[in-house]
Amino acid sequence: MHRYGLIGRKLGHSFSKDHFTGVFAKTGLKDHVYDLFELADIAEFPDLLKNKQDLCGLNVTLPYKESVIPYLDAMDPLAAAVGAVNTIVVKDGRTTGYNTDVAGFRTLIRPMMSGLTDPGSDVKARALVLGSGGASRAVAFVLREMGIRFRIVSRSRERGDLTWDLIDPTVLRVCRLIINTTPLGMHPDVETEPPLPYAALSAKHALIDLVYNPEETAFLRHGMEQGAKTIGGLGMLKAQAEEAWRIWQEAEK
Repeated sequence: MHRYGLIGRKLGHSFSKDHFTGVFAKTGLKDHVYDLFELADIAEFPDLLKNKQDLCGLNVTLPYKESVIPYLDAMDPLAAAVGAVNTIVVKDGRTTGYNTDVAGFRTLIRPMMSGLTDPGSDVKARALVLGSGGASRAVAFVLREMGIRFRIVSRSRERGDLTWDLIDPTVLRVCRLIINTTPLGMHPDVETEPPLPYAALSAKHALIDLVYNPEETAFLRHGMEQGAKTIGGLGMLKAQAEEAWRIWQEAEK
C-alpha cells in the first residue's frame, strides 16, 4: 500500500483528501490511499511515522510548516531557502522536506500584477503580506524573486515589519498588492477577516487570499466592494498539490 496524507492541527477545511483520492482513482492507482492526520502537537509526528510504516509522503498545513523541520532527516534546497515545508517524502526510512507553496504562489500572482504600477512609472508596486507563518515565507520568497518590495504584518515585531495596529490608510495607499496568508476567514470562521482600513482600498489595488474555503472570503469581498482585483487561494492550492504529486511520483521510481 502506498499511503499519503496531510498533517495539521485542524483539518475539517481540507481539500486534499478529496483531491488526491480523485487523482488516484483517475490514474487507476488502487493501491494508493490518502488520509488526514490531525496532530494536537508536532511532537506527535515521530509516532505517526512509527505507526504508519507504509507512509510514502505527507502534505503539511497549519500550523506545522516550520515546526516540522527539526523532525526531518533532510531538506530540499528550495525548502531550506524558504524556511518552510509543506510536502514530505518518506522513503527508505528517511524523511525529506519540500516546499510546493512557492510553485503554487507563482501561479497565483502572475495574472494579478497588471495595472498595479502607474502608467509611465518603472517603480514596481509594493506589497503587504498579512501573516508571518509558513505560507508567508513562501510568498516572501516569490516576491523577492520578482523584485517586489514588501512588508510583513504580524502580531509581533519579532516576526514581522509591522504590527496590525500600525496598518492605516497611508500604508494601504503605498502597498497596492495585499496578500492574506493568515487563516482569517477560513471555514468555519467565515466572518473573520484581517483588521484593515478597507475603505482605503481602490481599483488600483489587488487582493490575494491564500484561504480557499470559502472561495470568496470576507477579506476579498471588501476588496470587491472597493473595485480592487481579487483572487482566492484555490488556484494556488491546486498548483501546489500538482507539484507535490510530481515530487511523490519521482520518489516512487
